[in-house]
Amino acid sequence: MTTDSARPTLSTVAAEVGVSVATVSKVLNGRSDVASGTRTRVEETIERLRYQRRPARPATGPQLLQLVFHEHSSWGQEILRGVEAVACQERVSVVLSQLGGVHRPPQERLDDTLALRPLGVVFVLSEVSPTQRRQLAARSIPFVVVDTAGEPPPDVPTVGSTNWSGALAATRHLLALGHRRIAVVTGPTDVLCSRARLDGCRTALAEAGVELDPSLVRYGNFHVEGGYAHGRELLSRPDRPSAVFAGSDFQALGVLRAARELGLRVPEDLSLVGYDDLPVARWIGPALTTVRQPLQEMASTATRMVLELARGASLAAPRIDLATELVVRESTAPPGGDRA
Repeated sequence: MTTDSARPTLSTVAAEVGVSVATVSKVLNGRSDVASGTRTRVEETIERLRYQRRPARPATGPQLLQLVFHEHSSWGQEILRGVEAVACQERVSVVLSQLGGVHRPPQERLDDTLALRPLGVVFVLSEVSPTQRRQLAARSIPFVVVDTAGEPPPDVPTVGSTNWSGALAATRHLLALGHRRIAVVTGPTDVLCSRARLDGCRTALAEAGVELDPSLVRYGNFHVEGGYAHGRELLSRPDRPSAVFAGSDFQALGVLRAARELGLRVPEDLSLVGYDDLPVARWIGPALTTVRQPLQEMASTATRMVLELARGASLAAPRIDLATELVVRESTAPPGGDRA
Protein backbone atom coordinates (compact mmCIF):
# COMPACT_ATOMS: atom_id res chain seq x y z
CA MET A 1 0.00 0.00 0.00
CA THR A 2 1.38 3.43 -0.95
CA THR A 3 1.84 5.83 1.95
CA ASP A 4 1.75 9.62 1.74
CA SER A 5 5.51 9.75 2.32
CA ALA A 6 6.07 7.45 -0.67
CA ARG A 7 3.95 9.48 -3.06
CA PRO A 8 5.81 11.62 -5.59
CA THR A 9 5.66 15.34 -4.86
CA LEU A 10 6.13 18.47 -6.94
CA SER A 11 9.73 18.48 -5.80
CA THR A 12 10.16 14.89 -6.98
CA VAL A 13 8.83 15.75 -10.43
CA ALA A 14 10.91 18.93 -10.63
CA ALA A 15 14.12 17.09 -9.68
CA GLU A 16 13.46 14.36 -12.27
CA VAL A 17 12.99 16.90 -15.06
CA GLY A 18 15.64 19.35 -13.86
CA VAL A 19 13.31 22.35 -13.54
CA SER A 20 11.94 24.38 -10.67
CA VAL A 21 8.92 23.47 -8.58
CA ALA A 22 7.28 26.64 -9.91
CA THR A 23 7.62 25.35 -13.48
CA VAL A 24 5.95 22.04 -12.59
CA SER A 25 3.19 23.97 -10.84
CA LYS A 26 2.64 26.10 -13.95
CA VAL A 27 2.26 22.97 -16.08
CA LEU A 28 -0.19 21.44 -13.62
CA ASN A 29 -2.23 24.65 -13.61
CA GLY A 30 -2.35 24.88 -17.40
CA ARG A 31 -0.27 28.04 -17.60
CA SER A 32 0.87 28.97 -21.11
CA ASP A 33 4.20 30.55 -20.11
CA VAL A 34 6.14 27.26 -20.26
CA ALA A 35 8.17 26.19 -23.29
CA SER A 36 6.50 23.36 -25.20
CA GLY A 37 9.50 21.05 -24.86
CA THR A 38 9.64 21.61 -21.11
CA ARG A 39 5.90 21.11 -20.81
CA THR A 40 6.16 17.79 -22.65
CA ARG A 41 8.96 16.54 -20.39
CA VAL A 42 7.05 17.57 -17.26
CA GLU A 43 3.88 15.84 -18.48
CA GLU A 44 5.81 12.67 -19.32
CA THR A 45 7.41 12.64 -15.88
CA ILE A 46 4.07 13.27 -14.14
CA GLU A 47 2.65 10.29 -16.03
CA ARG A 48 5.66 8.03 -15.39
CA LEU A 49 5.77 8.79 -11.66
CA ARG A 50 1.95 8.70 -11.44
CA TYR A 51 1.98 11.98 -9.58
CA GLN A 52 -1.46 13.05 -8.36
CA ARG A 53 -2.32 16.29 -6.69
CA ARG A 54 -4.14 15.95 -3.40
CA PRO A 55 -7.83 16.75 -3.95
CA ALA A 56 -8.05 19.24 -1.09
CA ARG A 57 -9.58 22.52 -2.24
CA PRO A 58 -10.16 25.88 -0.62
CA ALA A 59 -13.48 26.20 1.21
CA THR A 60 -14.12 29.65 -0.26
CA GLY A 61 -14.09 31.02 -3.79
CA PRO A 62 -16.04 30.03 -6.89
CA GLN A 63 -16.74 26.34 -7.38
CA LEU A 64 -16.89 25.43 -11.06
CA LEU A 65 -18.12 22.43 -13.02
CA GLN A 66 -17.27 22.19 -16.70
CA LEU A 67 -19.84 20.77 -19.13
CA VAL A 68 -18.33 19.76 -22.49
CA PHE A 69 -20.56 18.95 -25.47
CA HIS A 70 -19.25 17.53 -28.72
CA GLU A 71 -21.47 20.22 -30.31
CA HIS A 72 -24.29 22.56 -29.33
CA SER A 73 -27.85 21.44 -30.11
CA SER A 74 -31.42 21.75 -28.83
CA TRP A 75 -30.99 18.17 -27.58
CA GLY A 76 -28.21 19.54 -25.38
CA GLN A 77 -30.61 21.95 -23.69
CA GLU A 78 -32.18 19.01 -21.86
CA ILE A 79 -28.71 17.91 -20.70
CA LEU A 80 -27.92 21.43 -19.53
CA ARG A 81 -31.16 21.61 -17.53
CA GLY A 82 -30.29 18.37 -15.77
CA VAL A 83 -26.77 19.53 -14.91
CA GLU A 84 -27.90 22.93 -13.67
CA ALA A 85 -30.63 21.41 -11.49
CA VAL A 86 -27.98 19.67 -9.38
CA ALA A 87 -25.28 22.34 -9.68
CA CYS A 88 -27.67 25.04 -8.44
CA GLN A 89 -28.51 23.01 -5.34
CA GLU A 90 -24.79 22.52 -4.66
CA ARG A 91 -23.98 26.20 -5.34
CA VAL A 92 -21.67 25.23 -8.17
CA SER A 93 -21.38 27.31 -11.34
CA VAL A 94 -21.46 25.58 -14.73
CA VAL A 95 -18.97 26.49 -17.46
CA LEU A 96 -20.22 25.38 -20.89
CA SER A 97 -18.02 24.52 -23.85
CA GLN A 98 -18.32 22.55 -27.09
CA LEU A 99 -15.90 20.75 -29.40
CA GLY A 100 -17.29 21.73 -32.78
CA GLY A 101 -18.61 18.29 -33.65
CA VAL A 102 -15.56 16.18 -32.77
CA HIS A 103 -15.81 13.57 -30.04
CA ARG A 104 -12.40 14.04 -28.42
CA PRO A 105 -11.09 17.40 -27.16
CA PRO A 106 -7.96 18.68 -28.90
CA GLN A 107 -5.09 18.99 -26.45
CA GLU A 108 -5.30 22.78 -26.40
CA ARG A 109 -8.93 22.55 -25.29
CA LEU A 110 -7.99 20.16 -22.51
CA ASP A 111 -5.23 22.57 -21.50
CA ASP A 112 -7.94 25.22 -21.06
CA THR A 113 -9.78 22.84 -18.74
CA LEU A 114 -6.62 22.17 -16.73
CA ALA A 115 -6.08 25.92 -16.37
CA LEU A 116 -9.67 26.41 -15.22
CA ARG A 117 -9.24 23.77 -12.48
CA PRO A 118 -12.93 22.88 -12.16
CA LEU A 119 -14.28 20.58 -9.48
CA GLY A 120 -14.93 18.12 -12.27
CA VAL A 121 -15.95 17.73 -15.90
CA VAL A 122 -19.04 16.21 -17.51
CA PHE A 123 -18.33 15.17 -21.09
CA VAL A 124 -21.33 14.62 -23.41
CA LEU A 125 -20.99 12.32 -26.43
CA SER A 126 -17.25 12.78 -26.02
CA GLU A 127 -14.24 10.87 -24.83
CA VAL A 128 -10.69 11.57 -23.71
CA SER A 129 -7.51 9.75 -24.66
CA PRO A 130 -5.56 7.67 -22.12
CA THR A 131 -2.99 10.48 -21.86
CA GLN A 132 -5.71 13.06 -21.29
CA ARG A 133 -7.30 10.86 -18.62
CA ARG A 134 -3.97 10.70 -16.81
CA GLN A 135 -3.57 14.49 -17.09
CA LEU A 136 -6.95 15.00 -15.45
CA ALA A 137 -6.16 12.43 -12.74
CA ALA A 138 -2.81 14.06 -11.98
CA ARG A 139 -4.64 17.29 -11.21
CA SER A 140 -7.41 15.52 -9.24
CA ILE A 141 -10.08 16.63 -11.72
CA PRO A 142 -12.67 13.82 -11.94
CA PHE A 143 -14.90 13.39 -14.97
CA VAL A 144 -18.02 11.48 -16.01
CA VAL A 145 -19.17 10.80 -19.56
CA VAL A 146 -22.83 11.10 -20.60
CA ASP A 147 -23.95 9.09 -23.65
CA THR A 148 -20.51 7.87 -24.67
CA ALA A 149 -19.41 8.18 -28.29
CA GLY A 150 -17.55 4.85 -28.23
CA GLU A 151 -17.04 1.97 -25.81
CA PRO A 152 -15.20 3.54 -22.84
CA PRO A 153 -12.58 1.76 -20.71
CA PRO A 154 -13.99 -0.01 -17.63
CA ASP A 155 -12.56 2.60 -15.25
CA VAL A 156 -14.33 5.55 -16.90
CA PRO A 157 -17.58 6.54 -15.10
CA THR A 158 -20.48 6.78 -17.54
CA VAL A 159 -24.20 7.50 -17.62
CA GLY A 160 -26.30 6.39 -20.57
CA SER A 161 -29.66 4.93 -21.41
CA THR A 162 -30.98 1.62 -22.71
CA ASN A 163 -30.66 2.46 -26.41
CA TRP A 164 -31.01 -1.13 -27.60
CA SER A 165 -34.18 -1.68 -25.57
CA GLY A 166 -35.65 1.63 -26.72
CA ALA A 167 -35.22 0.74 -30.37
CA LEU A 168 -36.55 -2.75 -29.70
CA ALA A 169 -39.75 -1.29 -28.21
CA ALA A 170 -40.18 1.19 -31.07
CA THR A 171 -39.82 -1.49 -33.74
CA ARG A 172 -42.09 -3.94 -31.92
CA HIS A 173 -44.73 -1.19 -31.85
CA LEU A 174 -44.53 -0.75 -35.62
CA LEU A 175 -44.62 -4.51 -36.17
CA ALA A 176 -47.69 -4.85 -33.92
CA LEU A 177 -49.46 -2.28 -36.11
CA GLY A 178 -48.79 -4.47 -39.13
CA HIS A 179 -45.76 -2.78 -40.67
CA ARG A 180 -43.15 -5.00 -42.27
CA ARG A 181 -41.28 -2.66 -44.59
CA ILE A 182 -39.60 -0.49 -41.97
CA ALA A 183 -36.79 1.96 -42.74
CA VAL A 184 -34.24 3.13 -40.19
CA VAL A 185 -32.54 6.52 -40.15
CA THR A 186 -30.05 6.15 -37.32
CA GLY A 187 -27.14 8.38 -36.28
CA PRO A 188 -23.45 8.42 -37.25
CA THR A 189 -21.68 5.09 -37.56
CA ASP A 190 -18.96 6.13 -35.09
CA VAL A 191 -21.43 6.77 -32.24
CA LEU A 192 -22.22 3.87 -29.91
CA CYS A 193 -25.91 4.72 -29.39
CA SER A 194 -26.49 4.78 -33.18
CA ARG A 195 -25.28 1.23 -33.52
CA ALA A 196 -27.21 0.09 -30.43
CA ARG A 197 -30.47 1.51 -31.80
CA LEU A 198 -29.96 -0.16 -35.16
CA ASP A 199 -29.22 -3.46 -33.40
CA GLY A 200 -32.38 -3.15 -31.32
CA CYS A 201 -34.45 -2.59 -34.46
CA ARG A 202 -32.81 -5.55 -36.20
CA THR A 203 -33.52 -7.81 -33.22
CA ALA A 204 -37.22 -6.88 -33.12
CA LEU A 205 -37.56 -7.58 -36.84
CA ALA A 206 -35.81 -10.92 -36.46
CA GLU A 207 -38.23 -11.88 -33.67
CA ALA A 208 -41.08 -11.35 -36.14
CA GLY A 209 -39.35 -13.29 -38.89
CA VAL A 210 -38.66 -10.12 -40.89
CA GLU A 211 -35.21 -9.45 -42.32
CA LEU A 212 -33.97 -5.87 -42.16
CA ASP A 213 -33.55 -4.65 -45.75
CA PRO A 214 -30.05 -3.06 -45.91
CA SER A 215 -31.28 -0.66 -48.60
CA LEU A 216 -33.68 0.86 -46.05
CA VAL A 217 -30.93 1.71 -43.52
CA ARG A 218 -29.47 5.22 -43.49
CA TYR A 219 -26.86 6.77 -41.21
CA GLY A 220 -27.76 10.36 -40.45
CA ASN A 221 -26.34 13.03 -38.18
CA PHE A 222 -29.16 13.34 -35.59
CA HIS A 223 -30.16 16.68 -37.15
CA VAL A 224 -33.23 17.76 -39.14
CA GLU A 225 -31.36 18.14 -42.42
CA GLY A 226 -30.06 14.58 -42.24
CA GLY A 227 -33.55 13.20 -41.65
CA TYR A 228 -34.91 15.32 -44.49
CA ALA A 229 -32.30 14.21 -47.04
CA HIS A 230 -32.64 10.54 -46.17
CA GLY A 231 -36.42 10.84 -45.96
CA ARG A 232 -36.66 12.30 -49.47
CA GLU A 233 -34.56 9.46 -50.84
CA LEU A 234 -36.37 6.66 -49.01
CA LEU A 235 -39.88 7.94 -49.63
CA SER A 236 -39.28 8.61 -53.34
CA ARG A 237 -38.65 4.92 -53.98
CA PRO A 238 -41.34 2.93 -55.84
CA ASP A 239 -41.06 0.37 -53.04
CA ARG A 240 -41.02 2.97 -50.28
CA PRO A 241 -41.30 1.89 -46.65
CA SER A 242 -44.61 2.07 -44.80
CA ALA A 243 -42.84 3.19 -41.60
CA VAL A 244 -39.65 4.97 -40.59
CA PHE A 245 -37.86 4.67 -37.26
CA ALA A 246 -35.67 7.75 -36.84
CA GLY A 247 -32.76 7.75 -34.41
CA SER A 248 -33.68 11.19 -33.04
CA ASP A 249 -36.73 13.44 -32.87
CA PHE A 250 -35.00 16.00 -35.08
CA GLN A 251 -34.33 13.42 -37.78
CA ALA A 252 -38.01 12.45 -37.50
CA LEU A 253 -38.93 16.10 -38.14
CA GLY A 254 -36.83 16.01 -41.28
CA VAL A 255 -38.55 12.83 -42.47
CA LEU A 256 -41.93 14.43 -41.71
CA ARG A 257 -41.12 17.42 -43.91
CA ALA A 258 -39.93 15.14 -46.71
CA ALA A 259 -43.16 13.13 -46.50
CA ARG A 260 -45.32 16.24 -46.74
CA GLU A 261 -43.38 17.56 -49.74
CA LEU A 262 -44.00 14.23 -51.47
CA GLY A 263 -47.72 14.36 -50.70
CA LEU A 264 -47.67 11.64 -48.04
CA ARG A 265 -49.80 11.88 -44.92
CA VAL A 266 -48.58 10.85 -41.47
CA PRO A 267 -49.79 8.45 -40.17
CA GLU A 268 -52.25 7.50 -42.95
CA ASP A 269 -49.55 6.90 -45.59
CA LEU A 270 -46.46 6.68 -43.39
CA SER A 271 -45.92 5.84 -39.73
CA LEU A 272 -43.07 7.67 -38.04
CA VAL A 273 -41.26 7.07 -34.74
CA GLY A 274 -38.61 9.35 -33.26
CA TYR A 275 -36.17 9.08 -30.39
CA ASP A 276 -35.48 11.31 -27.33
CA ASP A 277 -38.96 12.74 -26.59
CA LEU A 278 -37.86 16.36 -26.74
CA PRO A 279 -40.56 18.96 -25.96
CA VAL A 280 -41.10 19.61 -29.68
CA ALA A 281 -42.32 16.02 -30.12
CA ARG A 282 -45.53 16.86 -28.22
CA TRP A 283 -46.30 20.03 -30.16
CA ILE A 284 -45.81 19.16 -33.81
CA GLY A 285 -48.73 17.89 -35.88
CA PRO A 286 -49.22 15.02 -35.67
CA ALA A 287 -47.74 14.61 -32.21
CA LEU A 288 -44.73 12.31 -32.54
CA THR A 289 -44.59 8.74 -31.28
CA THR A 290 -41.09 8.49 -29.84
CA VAL A 291 -38.79 6.78 -27.39
CA ARG A 292 -38.30 8.81 -24.26
CA GLN A 293 -34.65 9.06 -23.36
CA PRO A 294 -34.35 10.51 -19.82
CA LEU A 295 -31.85 13.19 -20.79
CA GLN A 296 -32.33 15.44 -17.78
CA GLU A 297 -32.10 12.50 -15.38
CA MET A 298 -28.96 11.26 -17.15
CA ALA A 299 -27.34 14.67 -16.78
CA SER A 300 -28.39 15.07 -13.14
CA THR A 301 -27.05 11.61 -12.31
CA ALA A 302 -23.71 12.37 -13.98
CA THR A 303 -23.43 15.68 -12.13
CA ARG A 304 -24.05 14.06 -8.75
CA MET A 305 -21.46 11.41 -9.60
CA VAL A 306 -18.74 13.87 -10.55
CA LEU A 307 -19.36 15.99 -7.45
CA GLU A 308 -19.11 12.87 -5.28
CA LEU A 309 -15.78 12.08 -6.90
CA ALA A 310 -14.61 15.66 -6.34
CA ARG A 311 -15.31 15.23 -2.62
CA GLY A 312 -13.11 12.14 -2.56
CA ALA A 313 -15.92 9.58 -2.41
CA SER A 314 -15.99 6.40 -4.47
CA LEU A 315 -18.94 5.51 -6.70
CA ALA A 316 -21.16 2.58 -5.79
CA ALA A 317 -22.13 2.18 -9.47
CA PRO A 318 -19.66 3.83 -11.86
CA ARG A 319 -21.60 2.79 -14.99
CA ILE A 320 -25.32 3.53 -15.12
CA ASP A 321 -27.89 3.03 -17.90
CA LEU A 322 -31.29 4.60 -17.25
CA ALA A 323 -34.45 3.08 -18.71
CA THR A 324 -36.08 4.34 -21.90
CA GLU A 325 -39.83 4.36 -22.53
CA LEU A 326 -41.94 4.22 -25.69
CA VAL A 327 -44.40 7.12 -25.84
CA VAL A 328 -47.19 6.43 -28.35
CA ARG A 329 -48.85 9.53 -29.83
CA GLU A 330 -50.40 10.32 -33.21
CA SER A 331 -47.70 9.62 -35.82
CA THR A 332 -48.13 5.84 -36.00
CA ALA A 333 -51.03 3.74 -37.30
CA PRO A 334 -51.60 0.51 -39.25
CA PRO A 335 -50.29 0.65 -42.83
CA GLY A 336 -52.78 2.21 -45.23
CA GLY A 337 -54.19 0.85 -48.50
CA ASP A 338 -53.07 -2.61 -49.48
CA ARG A 339 -49.43 -2.20 -48.46
CA ALA A 340 -48.10 -4.86 -46.04
